[in-house]
Amino acid sequence: MTRGEARAYSENLGRLLEGAVSPGELVLAPPFTALDAVRDPQDRWSLAGQNAAAEREGAFTGEVSAAMLADAGCRYALVGHSERRRIFGEGEELLAKKLSRVREAGLTPIYCVGETAEERAAGRTPEILERQAATLRGDPIGAPLVLAYEPVWAIGSGTPATPADAGEARALLARLLSSRTDLTILYGGSVTPENARELLDISGVDGFLVGGASLKPAAFAAIAGIRPSP
Repeated sequence: MTRGEARAYSENLGRLLEGAVSPGELVLAPPFTALDAVRDPQDRWSLAGQNAAAEREGAFTGEVSAAMLADAGCRYALVGHSERRRIFGEGEELLAKKLSRVREAGLTPIYCVGETAEERAAGRTPEILERQAATLRGDPIGAPLVLAYEPVWAIGSGTPATPADAGEARALLARLLSSRTDLTILYGGSVTPENARELLDISGVDGFLVGGASLKPAAFAAIAGIRPSP
C-alpha cells in the first residue's frame, strides 16, 4: 500500500476495533514507507518490519537496518518469510545474521518456517522444519520468540493446511524448540475469518500470520476477535 492507502486502512481498522478487546496482541507489518502512516495513537496494535538487513550498518544501498526499524517504532521484524527465501534466495546463514541484528536492536523476530508443495509431497516436511529451526541455535533461548509456520503451498492458494496438519507442524516445532522459555507459534497460509476458529481450536497454535485477508480491515478485525472455544 501507499502511505495514503495505509493511513486509510488503519483508520478503518481503528473504527472497527473501537471499544473491542482483542484476545491477543495485534501487529501490523506494512511496507517500510508506511510505518508512520499506520501507527495507532491508541496503541491498539504494534508495528513490525517486513524484513531487516543482515548488516548492522555500512554501504548497503537499499537496505533497512534493524536499528532503523526500532527507531521507526517497530516492536517486531519478520525474518525468513517464504517470499524472501524463495524469490530472493535468502538461506539459513543469512537469516541467522538477520536474527542477530534484530536482537541487537531490541526487536522480537517473527521467524518464518515452512515447506514447499514439492517438499511436502516427498515427505520432507519434518526435515525442512528441523533445518530451518536449527538456524535459531545462536538465538538466546530466554528471549521472546515468535515462530510462524507458513507452509508455502498454502500461501495465497485459498487452500489452508488442515487443522490437523497445522497441529502436527506446531507440535514438531514445539519439540524442536522445547528449551525456549518464551515461544509463541503462529500459523500462516490462507487464514480467513471462516477457518480461523477451527484452526485455532484444533491445531493448538497461539495465533496467525495473516496474509491476503489482512488487506481487508473487516476480515482482519474479524480474525483478531476470534477466541478459542471454551
